[in-house]
Amino acid sequence: MKDDSNIPNDTAPRADEASLPVDAIPESAAAKKKRKNAALKVAAAEIEIRIGYVFKDATLLSTAFTHVSALKSARNRGDSYQRLEFLGDHVLGLVVSDMLYRAFPAGDEGELSKRLADLVRKETCADVARALGLLDVIKLGSVGAGAGARLRKSVLGDICEAVIGAIFLDGGYPAAEEFVQRNWVERMRKPVRPLRDAKTVLQEWAQGRGLPTPVYREVERSGPHHDPHFKIAVDVKGLDPAEGEGGSKRAAEKAAAQAMIAREGVASGGNEG
Repeated sequence: MKDDSNIPNDTAPRADEASLPVDAIPESAAAKKKRKNAALKVAAAEIEIRIGYVFKDATLLSTAFTHVSALKSARNRGDSYQRLEFLGDHVLGLVVSDMLYRAFPAGDEGELSKRLADLVRKETCADVARALGLLDVIKLGSVGAGAGARLRKSVLGDICEAVIGAIFLDGGYPAAEEFVQRNWVERMRKPVRPLRDAKTVLQEWAQGRGLPTPVYREVERSGPHHDPHFKIAVDVKGLDPAEGEGGSKRAAEKAAAQAMIAREGVASGGNEG
C-alpha cells in the first residue's frame, strides 16, 4: 500500500496556523467573497421589502443605489445609477401618463400635462424615496459627513427613478407599473401643489396689472460643483425684489416667486416651493 503520510494536505492548517485561535487564522479570498455576498444578500432583502419587489438580478438593485463617486474609476459611469435613472424617468412618465389618462377622462391636454409635470418632478420622486426609507441606502464615495448628507438628499429623486429603471429591466413593464401605481396613486388623487407653479401665477398676476414679465437674476451660488446651492431674486417693476433659495436655479426661482406671491397677497399661489 502506498504511504501518503508525506503528501501535503492543503485542507489541513499550516503549522504556524495550528496554534492560532480560529478567529486569528487569515481568511481566504473565497471566504471573504462568500461572506461579502451573504451580507449583500441580507442588505438587498431589506431594501426589497421596502420597495415591494424581489429582484432576480441583484446587481441591478445594487447599481440603482450607486453614486458615481463610489466607483473605482470615473470611466465606468455605467456602473452608477445614471443610466438606470435615464430609463426610469421615461418609464415613470409613461406609467403616470396612462394613470392620468384613465383617472381624468374629462381632463384636456393642458390639465393632464400640468398634473404629469407635478407627479414626475424630482421633488416628488425624492418624496417617494424618502417615504420608502431609501435615503441611507445610497452608496457614496469618500466624502465628509455633511457633504454626504447633502449629496444623498440632492440625488434622492434620481435614485428613485433608477429603482424604477432597475425594476423595469428585471421584471418588465408590469412590475414597474405596479411599483409606480402603488407609490403614486394617492399623490395623483390628492396633489400637494397647485397645478400652476408659482412662476406662472406671478407672471399672470403681473401681466394682469399691465406690468412687464418678472425678471429672475442669480444673487449667489455656493457649494461644490456636484451639489450647488442657489439664491435667486425676482424683480417686478414697482415692487421690492423677493429672494428664494434652492438646490437648482429652477427651484430657487420658484421659491423667489412664491416669496413675492406670499408678500403681495396674490391669490392662487398655493404652497409651491
